[in-house]
Amino acid sequence: MATVYGTAVDITTEDGTADAYLAYPDDGDAHPGVLMYMDAFGVRPQLEKMASRLAEAGYTVLVPNVFYRHGRSPVVELPEFIDPGRRPEIFEKLGPIMQSLTPDQAMRDADAYLRRLTGLDQTADGPVGVTGYCMGAVLALRTAGTHPDRVAAMAGFHGGNLAPDAADSPHLLADRISAEVYFGHADEDPALPPEQIERLDQALNTAGVRYTAEVYPGARHGYTQADTASHDPEATERHWRALLDLLDRNL
Repeated sequence: MATVYGTAVDITTEDGTADAYLAYPDDGDAHPGVLMYMDAFGVRPQLEKMASRLAEAGYTVLVPNVFYRHGRSPVVELPEFIDPGRRPEIFEKLGPIMQSLTPDQAMRDADAYLRRLTGLDQTADGPVGVTGYCMGAVLALRTAGTHPDRVAAMAGFHGGNLAPDAADSPHLLADRISAEVYFGHADEDPALPPEQIERLDQALNTAGVRYTAEVYPGARHGYTQADTASHDPEATERHWRALLDLLDRNL
């Protein structure tokens, strides 16, 4: 298992400076790049641990603060253990911030994130992988569709609103995706009802995308996040196996 180096970095975007966490094997070699999109709670020790675990497997991982327009991480003060059911004020603060990030802004940012990741000495030449959690799954899907020449593998876990009945729904980018795609849906997720899963599958099938979509039984929205009340250890380990298999096949 590789020794991992982790550090804070800044990314220059068209709209400012995004703070981010960077992790990579500390062996002097260049490794395939992975852009990891945060959940709504943002870049914090939990996501840094996840980035480091991915780096241990042989990847250079960049985790940007996609809410940088509202400040550096942490944008919203969080408890050590996050239980939104007991702390509704967390989402009361996060909701407007999430809604303010438009698809156009997010994809301008994605270009900057990908340029920063691929420009690192620690990142090997070639396409990268993109993975995302909760709202990050939406950003990962949009990034794979917006930058198909740069993304060879895309994964999304417990993503919500992946295929709403809306003119700017992320699933409508399916016909532009060239990456292999994996989704690990949460079984108990009101943010992704069965009709959205069906709509997403249909779009991916019609576009001829190479993909796997699995529903994790009994898992709740946010199941990979060990610092939240939604955490499911078994589903989390399943997600790691699926993610690493995807990346190993394509990068």
